[in-house]
Amino acid sequence: MRRLLRRIFSNSPGHGKGNAARPRLSRKGADFSAIYAIGDVHGCYAELLDAERRILRDASEREGRKLIVMLGDYIDRGPNSSQVLDHLCRPPPPGFERVALCGNHDDVFLQFIDTPRDHMEWLELGGRETLFSYGIDASHILQRSGGEKMLADTVRQTIPAHHVDFLQGLPSLLCVGRLVFVHAGLRPGVPLEDQIDEDLMWIREPFLSRGPDLPVLVIHGHTPSPEVVYGTARVCIDTAAFATGRLTALKLADGAAEEI
Repeated sequence: MRRLLRRIFSNSPGHGKGNAARPRLSRKGADFSAIYAIGDVHGCYAELLDAERRILRDASEREGRKLIVMLGDYIDRGPNSSQVLDHLCRPPPPGFERVALCGNHDDVFLQFIDTPRDHMEWLELGGRETLFSYGIDASHILQRSGGEKMLADTVRQTIPAHHVDFLQGLPSLLCVGRLVFVHAGLRPGVPLEDQIDEDLMWIREPFLSRGPDLPVLVIHGHTPSPEVVYGTARVCIDTAAFATGRLTALKLADGAAEEI
């Protein structure tokens, strides 16, 4: 599967070394009384709403502006990808800023939307569930109703333009002081300005074992685990919501990290 994902990704323009196709953002930590990070949603709309309720309940006890950081992978695998994207296209709760980062699944979905017939492999990686959330039965179309051309035409006619715009605009990295938020991780020892989008959205090793090898703390998803993982200068909050029903929200405030 890893080789398959790599092959899909390698066909995407703008992800080579030194070519950061996606925006990189920064914010001042002093602007927020608390930062909340949410792990990989993967089409789990009900779990996303529950995570936001927990955040709002916790944040009600703190004055000042707050930040929600979504760590990517909003689609695939779970049942309600289109509802998740609709929700994230709307404004955040009052008193909050929200930054949604790009995950590898989000990036591959965008490639499929652009050229469905060139990225049919995505259907086996959770794409069928994503399309079904838009009312598109990919299996039926491919087997009985016109094949790949019909599927491509249906996708172009069905996926809302504002979803495409949202996916195209997702940044790959957010820095808030010494906190770095990315989907997958960093290439160890490489300065932030030299990191490439492919690593930010796809890397596992050597990042998981070594950490960033930089004076930062990385908050990331991408590598699922039943529990939050506190590694070397990194915290992974992908708790496989589509399989476990647990979508983690991590609060960063007053110099501490706390699951809520």
